[in-house]
Amino acid sequence: MFDIGVNLTSSQFAKDREQVIIRARQAGVTGLLVTGSNASDSEHAAALTTIFPDYCWSTSGVHPHEASTWTDVVAEQIYSLTLRDKVVAVGESGLDFNRNFSTPSQQERAFTAQLAIAAERSLPVFLHCRDAHSRFISLLTPWLDKLPAAVVHCFTGTRHELDDCLNAGLMVGITGWVCDERRGLELRALLEYIPDDRLLLETDAPYLLPRDLHPKPASRRNEPCFLPHIVRQVATWRDQDASLLGERVDENARRVFRLA
Repeated sequence: MFDIGVNLTSSQFAKDREQVIIRARQAGVTGLLVTGSNASDSEHAAALTTIFPDYCWSTSGVHPHEASTWTDVVAEQIYSLTLRDKVVAVGESGLDFNRNFSTPSQQERAFTAQLAIAAERSLPVFLHCRDAHSRFISLLTPWLDKLPAAVVHCFTGTRHELDDCLNAGLMVGITGWVCDERRGLELRALLEYIPDDRLLLETDAPYLLPRDLHPKPASRRNEPCFLPHIVRQVATWRDQDASLLGERVDENARRVFRLA
């Protein structure tokens, strides 16, 4: 199974990053996509792919929370990183109108600019959308025929929003959010509508520790080694064999991000 969303550059992993990788391997996780969320973070993510070759790949992008930092210099940094072999997607980019750490106009500017980079480099996009679905789809749609693939990461939307994403040809990333008996039940009910070849699974570590994981780590920090738990739970709710589902999402990730 492949974890398509790991914030491995987080300071929460600063003291034991190598051990985190070891635990993931031991748990049966076959590879990690390390998320870039701003220029310096994307540089760090790319560096990690050289430290852990053939196990880590990365994205290069600016998260909507960081969109206010978007400048021509940042755009050049993001573009330059996409020239590296192990940087396999542009993102995490998109829109987040829930907190608006950057203004909507700043977010839209950075999002569109990153879609243009991805189109020029013929790279998939790794996308974030929260409380901005209509605007997200309207900005994304004109670019879809110019992109090899698009992944909506950490999907937590409605049935209507899922249908929009599927109709647009997007891949759908599901996290341990679906394991939350308080907030994840609506998402859990949507799992059956995601085709096997459009599903990706992820931890979004160190965030979104599955609430139904027992025993929980003392740190309450999520790790990619907990991806098998998410796979098993999703397989149960989709009435599928967990081993086969793990293999399928691994195949999906390697196809979408064109991994060797």
